[in-house]
Amino acid sequence: MTSSRPTAAARPGPISFRRRGPVLERAILDAALEQLSTVGWSGLTMEGVAAGARTGKAAVYRRWPSKEDLVADALRAGLPTLDEAPDRGGVREDLYEVCRRMRDAMLSGPGIALRSVLHECDVNAAERFQAVIVNGMIKPSTELFREVVARGVARGEVRPDALSGMVLDVIPAMMMYRTKVSGSEWPDDEIAQMIDQVMVPLFRS
Repeated sequence: MTSSRPTAAARPGPISFRRRGPVLERAILDAALEQLSTVGWSGLTMEGVAAGARTGKAAVYRRWPSKEDLVADALRAGLPTLDEAPDRGGVREDLYEVCRRMRDAMLSGPGIALRSVLHECDVNAAERFQAVIVNGMIKPSTELFREVVARGVARGEVRPDALSGMVLDVIPAMMMYRTKVSGSEWPDDEIAQMIDQVMVPLFRS
């Protein structure tokens, strides 16, 4: 008597969807940013990233041979863009808006990830990320401030020599310092105080 039961080879198996190429790489980079945001630089592991991306550790190592390489690419891909200076008609209002955008970038997932790298890395590891930090955050924010201040100079609101590098560094330096040392998350009223009590007098002195 012939059995009507299907053989093992004939039985349908589960359908497997394998992510490849850019889709898998994006998942790995997102998982790295998530790890940085939750467990920090010291707690991030390649195994943890692989688990977060739902892939194998080998898939991570094939693309990024080290933790530093992976984090550098994750930060490059994830940091928000700061590429358009607002024009609200006055240097005070423009600076206020740029600072709010910087604050939002710093408090975003990639921004928190970047801060964990800055706060936890030793000197050698930090050097690996210098170009990422400079090109991803420092240069774009400085250029926005430069454009805003240059418009203020053209309108006669700001003294011409305020376009020097030292003056343009004041806001990023204050925001990074108070974030790291005081744990400030820069609510709108603190941003307004910094501009009104520090920057506006500095521009006019």
